[in-house]
Amino acid sequence: MTAATTFPPTAELSRLDRCDRCGAQAFARATLPGADGAALYFCGHHFRAHEDALVAAGADILDERHRLDERVAAPEA
Repeated sequence: MTAATTFPPTAELSRLDRCDRCGAQAFARATLPGADGAALYFCGHHFRAHEDALVAAGADILDERHRLDERVAAPEA
């Protein structure tokens, strides 16, 4: 994994947030206790793989995997 992000996270994830493991769009963010606000970002696949361990470690988790099914609106002509 790449180094954790150390700036304060926003309330929502954006299309610019990337998975620290593979670089795909992030749909989950985990902030571990005692990490001074450092956050780890995960795509849906990698979050699913690490979710149990993050929950067990007491991470503060923002899970936006429900957005995977959202459709991007087509631009109006």
